[in-house]
Amino acid sequence: MSGWGEVFLGIIAFATLATAVVQIGVLLAAAKVAKRLDRLTDRIEQELRPLFTHIDAIGRDATRATALVAAQVERVDGMLADLGHRLDRGLENVQAAVAVPVREGTAILAGARALVGALRDGQRARPRGRGEDEDALFI
Repeated sequence: MSGWGEVFLGIIAFATLATAVVQIGVLLAAAKVAKRLDRLTDRIEQELRPLFTHIDAIGRDATRATALVAAQVERVDGMLADLGHRLDRGLENVQAAVAVPVREGTAILAGARALVGALRDGQRARPRGRGEDEDALFI
């Protein structure tokens, strides 16, 4: 080989060595960054774990509260339905208690009117006494 070939071969070898050193440095830096990211991830998980625990507790409490509210709404609905039925029955009883005496009172008044009417008609239709008829015939 000539002198220039050996020089260029040396330059190529040196460039290859430099590239390998740079690549090794990049790999070491990447490993360092990966370790730091792993530690950061662990730290974030440790910081967020109580938050997720609280959020989970809040969710359970909300679920329990929702179930309690639903049960109370069901109870109120049942009570209102029962109250409506009782009011209906009470109004029916009041109506029956008022309607029967009113009908009976109306019947009694109708009977009294009929009696008074019959008495009036009886006085009008009463035959005149004999004395009045004989007085008219007397000359």
